[in-house]
Amino acid sequence: MAYTHPSREQIKEILEASHTIAVVGLSDKPDRVSYMVSEAMQNKGYRIIPVNPSADRILGEKSYASLADIPEPVDIVNVFRRPEHTPPIAEEAAAIGAKVLWLQLGIVNEEAASIASAAGLEVIMDRCIKVEDSILLPEGRPRT
Repeated sequence: MAYTHPSREQIKEILEASHTIAVVGLSDKPDRVSYMVSEAMQNKGYRIIPVNPSADRILGEKSYASLADIPEPVDIVNVFRRPEHTPPIAEEAAAIGAKVLWLQLGIVNEEAASIASAAGLEVIMDRCIKVEDSILLPEGRPRT
């Protein structure tokens, strides 16, 4: 089954319903795109959980070595890793019960999409979560 992007309306609904974003590959270096995107999402009110085995804390949050180590529910797994590394991340995202696998701009992997979709996750690939959020929710997420 070939991957198709969710509609803009579906992406908007995903962002509105999401609170916690685990960011796989989040760098602790402020000049990196993963840091800038995650900081912007944190500033919009999302809870960011860094997944980076070589950092203790990023953006004021405890960093975890893997998705499996996160002790709380995760809505979106946002991935800043090369495409060839994404299938195991999709498996981990499914195993922790995440709702969405989001591969950042420039990252596409049909195998990862198939793994996540088969487990019931929504899949978004080759899109920047910060850009989508800025366009679709310019006033911010509704507070629940």
